[in-house]
Amino acid sequence: MIRILLVDDQALVRAGFRMILDAESEMEVIGEAADGREAVDQVRALRPDVVLMDIRMPELDGLEAARRILANGGDEAPKILMLTTFDLDEYVYEALRAGASGFLLKDTPPEQLVAAIHVIAQGEALLSPSITRRVISEFVKGTGPKPQAQFPRLQDLTARELEVMKAIARGLSNAEIARELFVSETTVKTHVARILMKLGLRDRVQAVVLAYEAGVVQPGDHAD
Repeated sequence: MIRILLVDDQALVRAGFRMILDAESEMEVIGEAADGREAVDQVRALRPDVVLMDIRMPELDGLEAARRILANGGDEAPKILMLTTFDLDEYVYEALRAGASGFLLKDTPPEQLVAAIHVIAQGEALLSPSITRRVISEFVKGTGPKPQAQFPRLQDLTARELEVMKAIARGLSNAEIARELFVSETTVKTHVARILMKLGLRDRVQAVVLAYEAGVVQPGDHAD
């Protein structure tokens, strides 16, 4: 059973999500919060597996709430799925840097919402739809990549691991990377695990952020 906390300042939005998720036999909405402060308290009290978090809220926005939840929770921290009305939201990039496992538009169809929760509950990051990659590349395009010297751990990656990291940053799934590199999906999973470990990253989303920030891939690079 996936235990879910809903965080949104609009009661109607929370009610809509609750209706969708309560219909799922493997999901249980264990609480709701109307702002970020309440969300931090509810996470501490209820220990959800997944938090659906609106970005723009009064009192404490979803970005700062996500930072506090992830900073305080350690390995026990819930997975955070950010929700936004805007597909190019300045906060989204910061949310991904803070450690959110991905984000969705609020008007995402119910079946995609359910699928997204399953994905992040299993420890995967939600890089699909490809909008995540687009958001990152837009904001890095504005600031430009930082010198790779600021990311010394990148030098610990093998040539093949760097190749896999570039593919992750282009938004490819493990299966697609396996096909492109002519290796098994299990081999790709091993490479991904080693990349995250060597770079000290939580998940694939943070690998994508770092890849753009360090100029490993450039804005405009994309999956064919």
